[in-house]
Amino acid sequence: MAETRLPRNPKPQEWLAKDHSLQYIADYKPFNFVDGEGVRCSLYVSGCLFNCPGCYNKAAQNFHYGQPYTQDLEDQIIEDLSQSYVQGLTLLGGEPFLNTQVCLKLVKRVRKEFGHEKDIWSWSGYTWEELMKESSDKLELLHYLDILVDGRFLLAKKDLTLQFRGSSNLFKRGKWLFGISLFIRGENDGKNLEERASMVREKTSTSSSAAITVLDFTWSRRMGRSLAKENNWCK
Repeated sequence: MAETRLPRNPKPQEWLAKDHSLQYIADYKPFNFVDGEGVRCSLYVSGCLFNCPGCYNKAAQNFHYGQPYTQDLEDQIIEDLSQSYVQGLTLLGGEPFLNTQVCLKLVKRVRKEFGHEKDIWSWSGYTWEELMKESSDKLELLHYLDILVDGRFLLAKKDLTLQFRGSSNLFKRGKWLFGISLFIRGENDGKNLEERASMVREKTSTSSSAAITVLDFTWSRRMGRSLAKENNWCK
């Protein structure tokens, strides 16, 4: 039986945006309902090196696909986000964390214009654990996100019943303004939780007094929301 090909797995800081990104955009989709919760404006950046078999947007793996990111496009995104019914911005691709020149410029402007009135989601082939070992530009982008859906798409775990995720290994993690919540896989002892909390404070410049909650979670397919398992909050 033929061996199933898996996505590529980079070493820490092996792939850098400065070496690969051409600052191209595969697509921009304003006012959509599929790339996160609420009405969203979605920016699809060009270029990804993970090469996941079964990728739904294979054309956008090419760093030269589409057209260059422009100031006119950024201004249009900001104008679209200003509509009261728009909940936020979504970054997809391609790989946003290999296009930090574009993504950082945009998310900084979103925060400048709207503060935390608009949320920012991103999909990434990197896992959160991998990003903790990555370059400073990737960590800076992570700092601006409210929701990260992380991990490579695995064709063997493809599940079309899941909201916001193409395969069951992918994970939705959230960060809130008055503290940080991490959604992590499986059971965790207290030492593991404290190590993760310390890492978050160090890597995201979070105050030592900020509340960091780490929790295991189950995914509600019906509601499409992350839910903490009852009586399993760890602070």
